[in-house]
Amino acid sequence: MIIDCHGHVSAPAELWVYKSLLLSHRGEHGKKFPDLTDEQILAYTNKKEMAPCGHLDMLDRVGTNYQLLSPRPFQMMHSEKPGFLVHWFTEATNDIIARQCQLLPDRFAPICGLPQVAGEPIENVLPELERCVKTLGFKGCLLNPDPYENDGTEPPPMGDRYWYPLYEKLCELDVPAHIHSAGSRSRRAPYTLNFLLEETMAVYGLLESDVFKDFPSLKIVCSHGGGAIPYHVGRFRASGLRKGEEFLDKMRHIYYDTVLYSEEALRLLIKTVGADNCLFGAECPGVGSAVDPATGKTLDDIAPFITGFDWLSQEEKDKIMFGNAARLFKLDVPQA
Repeated sequence: MIIDCHGHVSAPAELWVYKSLLLSHRGEHGKKFPDLTDEQILAYTNKKEMAPCGHLDMLDRVGTNYQLLSPRPFQMMHSEKPGFLVHWFTEATNDIIARQCQLLPDRFAPICGLPQVAGEPIENVLPELERCVKTLGFKGCLLNPDPYENDGTEPPPMGDRYWYPLYEKLCELDVPAHIHSAGSRSRRAPYTLNFLLEETMAVYGLLESDVFKDFPSLKIVCSHGGGAIPYHVGRFRASGLRKGEEFLDKMRHIYYDTVLYSEEALRLLIKTVGADNCLFGAECPGVGSAVDPATGKTLDDIAPFITGFDWLSQEEKDKIMFGNAARLFKLDVPQA
């Protein structure tokens, strides 16, 4: 059994046209999203785009049974103005995800986007989070640590009280937040690089704060293996030990996905944080769906690396491949 905790929606082209129109008329033509049939939505669920084959075919190709489906982060335009455009587009995206998951409940579970608007109170995202969880059955949300999208404005660190109303609501709803940065307005740090920078800072900001003391039931997953944190854990340990703290212990307040496309990186992550804190993620299809000429396989075909680690027990492998995700996101997956 393989559950990929980190998948992104393969949406109908009408969603991206809708975004383009919103940015063009800035709300002057209203909010209405075009009507789409179930057949149209299903067709795009397996349309070939950025991988050798369509979404469902790619999951079959790499052996993934079930995937958590969320918005494509770089599309979420959190830094756009006026802010209601961000809300409209986020709601439309969440509705598409909900329909895909309702049409294919044996393959997908929904993770919502939050309508985070740069400079606005975090309380403004709570109605959409509640709608998605309570009405549409979403299992969690994406959380962008930088809604300014790297425009030079510094957002509050993840330990800042700015975020506390969201943490309180996540605990109340008992759903995880999956940290994933979004777009970037900088050519120096384009969005793929900015993901890793922001996720590194997010982990550090959380662990060097009182968040998990104030919200002991808060569930946080960090994308892309926690950015640079595992790679530089020795430096963070050294700083912590001078204060009488063990950084490795604090790291286990957070879960980390395995969206890392090399065997060496996966080994480092799992050995650093332990099997109990790793969730299988491949973001397939996505950036990692490029074919490695040395193997003929796509780079996101990472399950064989993890299942092949002879220093992991079968119980530990099962936790990483499906058990931790099923428990954390409360997934109703019979095979798990």
